[in-house]
Parts: sequence; structure tokens; C-alpha cells
Amino acid sequence: MSAGAKRRTIVRYTLFQIPDLILLCLGLAAAVRWLNLPVIAAYGLVAAWIAKDIILFPVLRIAYESNGSSESRGVRGALAVVTQPLVPAGAGPTVSPRAASTRAGPGGVASVPSRETSGAAESEARQRWHVTLPSGFS
Repeated sequence: MSAGAKRRTIVRYTLFQIPDLILLCLGLAAAVRWLNLPVIAAYGLVAAWIAKDIILFPVLRIAYESNGSSESRGVRGALAVVTQPLVPAGAGPTVSPRAASTRAGPGGVASVPSRETSGAAESEARQRWHVTLPSGFS
């Protein structure tokens, strides 16, 4: 990520935090005026709120990037192999996978189209089809 893209991400994150900070300040101003909250406590809460935003930035950074991160681009559109039932038993109408096409997708994995099934066919499909995520995913 370039320095300009990092700067835009930080500015975007900061701009999204401003409305919350304004509401917090208004609430604290009201608490100081009518509930006799000490001013130093109000300043401390504002500082803690800003510290929270700074601490959460690395975790939330991906959501504020304009084009997503390289990590999210690697997952988008990736295929998986099912290892557990797609829908819990008795959950109503479901979409279950059918036979995989012979065309291989990214990473040499064949795509698995889906169709709506019900009853015994659904039960069979859930027993036969399993999904395994690529290594590094849980």
C-alpha cells in the first residue's frame, strides 16, 4: 500500500469517528452541566474514547480502505470444499450443491453450482458434500 493510500485510509477512518466523538462531547457537556460530572472526568473520557479509536484502527483498517486490502482480495471469489452440512437439519428450504462442473477455477478447484433441493435429495446432498477452507482460515 502506498503512502498516499495509507494517508487516505487514516483520514477516512478519522472522519468516520468524528460524529461519535461529537455526540460523546455533547453528552459529557450535558453531564457536566446538569449531573455535576467533574470536568476532569469528562476530559478523561474523551481521551479514553480517542485512545479506543487509535487502538482499534489496525483491526478496522481493512474496512476503511477504498479498494479493500490485499488480504481480502485473496479471499473474494475463492472456492471452498464443504466439510460440514451447509444447513442444520430441519431448517426448511435450502440450497444444496450439485455435481461440480468439470471446469477448474482458481487454484485448480472445480466450481460447485447450486440448486434448490428438498426432502431425501437434500439429506443425501448434505451427507455427500463437504467444505474445507484453504489453510489459514477457520
